[in-house]
Amino acid sequence: MKITLTAEESLRVEATPGMLTIEAPTAGTSYSAFHMLGSALGMCTFSVLQSWAGNRNISADDLRIDVNWSFVEGQHRLASMKVKLDWPTLPSELWPRAVRAASLCGIHNTLTHSPEISVEAAGAESPAIEVPVAIQDATPRMPRARPAIPQGDEQTKPTSAP
Repeated sequence: MKITLTAEESLRVEATPGMLTIEAPTAGTSYSAFHMLGSALGMCTFSVLQSWAGNRNISADDLRIDVNWSFVEGQHRLASMKVKLDWPTLPSELWPRAVRAASLCGIHNTLTHSPEISVEAAGAESPAIEVPVAIQDATPRMPRARPAIPQGDEQTKPTSAP
């Protein structure tokens, strides 16, 4: 398998003999955390499709998967990711099934159903961190819910918003 970094916001996964390699267009190109995330999505998709093809006696030797992503403007997080399947020898009537199989990738499903993530200190209690007052004051607050008013028919009626 080979992962090729094609740009700062894209990569390609394809089958090659031997061990997994990661290549870049220049020696100065770094393998960023976003490349790692894209690699996980591309490799998982490739693995699922390779298994699907093997069960149908279809060769996946020419399967290539391109993954690209875009950022939320002004933020260091992803806005979207796109997976493009390039499989010249796959018969056209099998494309809908291949696309459906690709969507079964566990990384794809994890990214589309955000997991809860926690960060903990190892080996010691983490000290409490106070939030600076300026940040507390800038945090939007939700209006407080008003208590429900008991009704004569033993039902409750919520109060209206102020």
